[in-house]
Amino acid sequence: MGADVRHSNETAGEHFTPREVIRLIVELLIANDDEKLTGRGIIRQVYDPACGTGGMLALTEEALKDFNDAIRVELYGQELNGESFGICKSDMLVTGHNPEQIAFGNTLTQDAHAGKRFHYMLSNPPYGVDWKKYQDPIKSEAENLGMEGRFGAGTPRISDGQLLFLQHMISKMRDDEIGSRIGIVMNGSPLFTGGAGSGESEIRRWMLENDWVEAIIALPTDLFYNTGIQTYVWLLTNRKPATRHGKVQLIDASGERFWKSMRKSLGSKRREITEEARAEIVRIYAGFLNGESGEGEVSRIFDTADFGYREIRVERPLKLNFQVSAERLARLANQKPYARQDETNQMAIEAALLTIGDQLFTNRAAFEETLTKALKTTGLKIGAPVKKAILAALSERDDEADVCTDKNGNPEPDTDLRDHELVPLAEDWRDYMKREVLPFVPDAWVDESHKDARDKQVGRVGYEINFNRYFYHYVPPRPLDEIDAELKALEAEIAGLLKEVAA
Repeated sequence: MGADVRHSNETAGEHFTPREVIRLIVELLIANDDEKLTGRGIIRQVYDPACGTGGMLALTEEALKDFNDAIRVELYGQELNGESFGICKSDMLVTGHNPEQIAFGNTLTQDAHAGKRFHYMLSNPPYGVDWKKYQDPIKSEAENLGMEGRFGAGTPRISDGQLLFLQHMISKMRDDEIGSRIGIVMNGSPLFTGGAGSGESEIRRWMLENDWVEAIIALPTDLFYNTGIQTYVWLLTNRKPATRHGKVQLIDASGERFWKSMRKSLGSKRREITEEARAEIVRIYAGFLNGESGEGEVSRIFDTADFGYREIRVERPLKLNFQVSAERLARLANQKPYARQDETNQMAIEAALLTIGDQLFTNRAAFEETLTKALKTTGLKIGAPVKKAILAALSERDDEADVCTDKNGNPEPDTDLRDHELVPLAEDWRDYMKREVLPFVPDAWVDESHKDARDKQVGRVGYEINFNRYFYHYVPPRPLDEIDAELKALEAEIAGLLKEVAA
């Protein structure tokens, strides 16, 4: 294969995967598989659902053969781009593989390897490419097959299909004692896009609650030829070793110790991961190193539940005052139910309202009683929509007013003051409210009817993985004296330039 590999399953998202990135993914995949790969008669099936020209497949075989030259490696893939597919299939033929195991077509809508399961799966699917034009079969599979299909956990937003590829790969994990391992490189969107209850959050929830996510590694920026964005390698398996049960390792390999600048940029690619850096990343991963092991700056280990939260809806009571003033009466004309009344009815309603005077009411029930009596004098049958419009026009929020209550005497929520709090899954939302909310807004309460669709508990469950939160390094601002001196120097320089222009 060439130095770098075209790798895609969507023409619009075509990109080339640098060889050092492929090697990193492969080495991470087989890092702790020594025992499984030792001996004779070993067969391993490798699959890439967006195989491009086959670079990931070829380098995986190379690494497996380097470890055990007696191993038999069977390569499978699927590719949508015709040119890349032709190159990959030809390469399989030349290298002695079965070219029929490389399929043409859209993996997400036409799974050419349906029913097959693989030992190793790796891919670099297109980033940020929408799947609108072929959404119907995907949504149909999700709705009709549910968890028996590939997309039962949820579907991401239509603008990005990365998590569809990952779900597809998970569906092909082997259910035997060896199990499967997945390595996939994606951008940051699958980590945190989508709030509680969204398709993305539900997919993350499914993966984490099933304890398949083993590690996520943040790579340096400027590694790829057509984009400088940050990318992340996800490692998943359905056969975690006991030490990793219920755990996820995050590795921040984006720092300067893990890359070097290239002598000459190639498109957006300005950096590369050196062999030494690659070995260091694999060492940190394979050793399951945590902060206390001296790698706190770049590697941290979390419980899967640490990425989960419960989104509770916090309400505040509605407090209104009411007054028949010229300003508020003018607002009544903008209320549609009132505006639909004929002119005679409008005049009659306004005349009745003016009989109330300009008294300020701080209790809604008292004002409604007065309003009802005044409207009776018109002889008109005032419907509920018109009465609601009158109350809306003549009211203003007032923290000193009485709380508005419903027919059962319960406080009504003020939707403008509604807020949502994200409570860590490990914490009871009641304790969170007592500590974080009630000391500041003692009249707040939680809407307990706002429940999660799956566990039926208060608050919707969401999952996100925010690397910046876990690896943020505070950089103090420069001293004011230093900034002031720099500004004065710049002012002097500008003044000198202006003098030269004037001369």
